[in-house]
Amino acid sequence: MIQALIFDFDGLIVDTETPAYHAFCEIYREHGTELPLETYAKCVGTNFDVFNPYTYLSECLGREVDPALVKEQVNVIYRELLKDVEVRPGVEDYLTEAKRLGLKIALASSSYYNWIEPYFNKFELESYFDVICTADLVSKVKPDPELYLLALQKLEVNPDQAVSFEDSLNGFIAAKGAGVHTVIVPNSMTQTFPFEGYDMMISSMSEMKLQDLVRELEA
Repeated sequence: MIQALIFDFDGLIVDTETPAYHAFCEIYREHGTELPLETYAKCVGTNFDVFNPYTYLSECLGREVDPALVKEQVNVIYRELLKDVEVRPGVEDYLTEAKRLGLKIALASSSYYNWIEPYFNKFELESYFDVICTADLVSKVKPDPELYLLALQKLEVNPDQAVSFEDSLNGFIAAKGAGVHTVIVPNSMTQTFPFEGYDMMISSMSEMKLQDLVRELEA
């Protein structure tokens, strides 16, 4: 029986990922080059260890560009794009219904807590979560399964008793590696990513009631 739900944050609860990509694209275009989504996808849902879009610009141009300056330029655009960001459709319904059903709820995010906290405060979400696992608590973030394994440990449930909700390939790989049920809820950017081997995919959490989703997974 399903006993717990584990949610990603960026791109899943609040789509902070699509605006980030658009901000990078604008700066790249200002320098006369492009940042293909398939290239940028390497860092979606994880950190910049695998792919760093700040330093990659220099590689594209064949000359050194100050990464700190690029970061500053990107952040100006990014902050503007984030002003109107909202919780994705159906998320709060799932969190509310999970509480009603007596399911435990965890967050497993590759971001640091100080990035997530302002959104939790703004949208009053933190009280829904029994467990919060962020980059502050692990040595490796997604696609490594460590965040999920920590969440399972703190929730005191087995992998087959938990359901993950992810929007990115790196998050999905982490969840799959931890052995939990995998539900993909892609956003407008990640919907083109080549997901394979998941248990279920829904366009948003407003598409299907949580109770129906859990029943289908248990069946």
